[in-house]
Amino acid sequence: MQNTRVKLLASDFLTLTPYSLSSSSDPTMFFRKGKQITRIETVGVVVSRERKGDRYLKFIIDDGTGCISCILWLNQLNSTYFARRNPSDVRLIADMAQDYATSIQLGVLARVRGRVTGFRGVLQITVDDVFLERDPNAEILHWLNCVNLARNFYDVPTVRPPLRRPIQHFHNNNNNNNATTTNNKKTFENLK
Repeated sequence: MQNTRVKLLASDFLTLTPYSLSSSSDPTMFFRKGKQITRIETVGVVVSRERKGDRYLKFIIDDGTGCISCILWLNQLNSTYFARRNPSDVRLIADMAQDYATSIQLGVLARVRGRVTGFRGVLQITVDDVFLERDPNAEILHWLNCVNLARNFYDVPTVRPPLRRPIQHFHNNNNNNNATTTNNKKTFENLK
């Protein structure tokens, strides 16, 4: 489930187990039932919104099972992280982030997709994109998708396929060919 957008309810998101490579830093990896999760998608109502100038917008999504903290970065034009990228691409990313920031208002139903991160002991989504949902049933459909995916995929233990046997080379020997043909006929007869 790594690098796949996993659809999660807030109650499942809040149970992710953080793992840090060093003891002094915020977690860098997150696991759910032994499977690493890096990106998620969730749907809920915006219940809190706090903007810090042109640096970031922090908001909270409530899907009825809990609340997820989300952060949308708005400092792409000043960030050293984007310094090596093409300036026109950075401008496009910055414009999209500004559009997302203006559309995220209290009470709107939003679909949020992004990376799972941690900051000061709090799980959060670092937002990649936001879509405003116009259909009020979108949240319920998201719930159903999450439950179905959890039952059929996310909570299923990983089963590794058995190792393949090496292919045996057949000798051009009539005795082996006759024995194989006889065994195949017997097997075919048993299947009837």
